[in-house]
Amino acid sequence: MRLDKYLKVSRIIKRRTVANEACDSGRVMLNDKVARASADVKVGDVAFGNKTVKVRITSVQETIRKEDAKEMFEYL
Repeated sequence: MRLDKYLKVSRIIKRRTVANEACDSGRVMLNDKVARASADVKVGDVAFGNKTVKVRITSVQETIRKEDAKEMFEYL
């Protein structure tokens, strides 16, 4: 799944366009490298931005209920 879509589906960032802009401006890192919005994410990856939010990806799903979205990642 694309990084920008994952950020939106997991509700780390509320809108995909905002997630896309954050990635394109270099504010999101994936496994200690600056990530583009089109980067492919998989279980076990570590994503974080410049706001001291660091998460480990635990699940990748195309759609999920709002209540279950918090199970897609864990804060580090």
